[in-house]
Amino acid sequence: MKSIPKMSNKNKNKQGVVYSTNPDYQYQYDSDQEQDTLPPEQQKLYVRREMRNGKPTVVIKEFIGKSDDLKSLEKQLKTFCGVGGSSKDGDILIQGDLVDRVKSFLHSKGYKTKG
Repeated sequence: MKSIPKMSNKNKNKQGVVYSTNPDYQYQYDSDQEQDTLPPEQQKLYVRREMRNGKPTVVIKEFIGKSDDLKSLEKQLKTFCGVGGSSKDGDILIQGDLVDRVKSFLHSKGYKTKG
């Protein structure tokens, strides 16, 4: 049985790739611009407890903003709770079963929570 070779990712963000004899042809790239961060009063974060790898974890979803602001909020939460965590794919993961503590911190910063 033959294995199928993997495709390269170098042309992943190019749109409308065509063959052209024009030496001045320029590819059009997808623009992955980050959205500006909304103020805390306008954000409604979804906070829930999940089991990840058999351990309780608090997951915070639906943060609207730049990745630097997401990392900053993650760091503040980890410091406040005294635990580890990370941010991945626009979500913040906080280790432990600390939903009430996370929600109280977010409310003190002006965020609205649901979940």
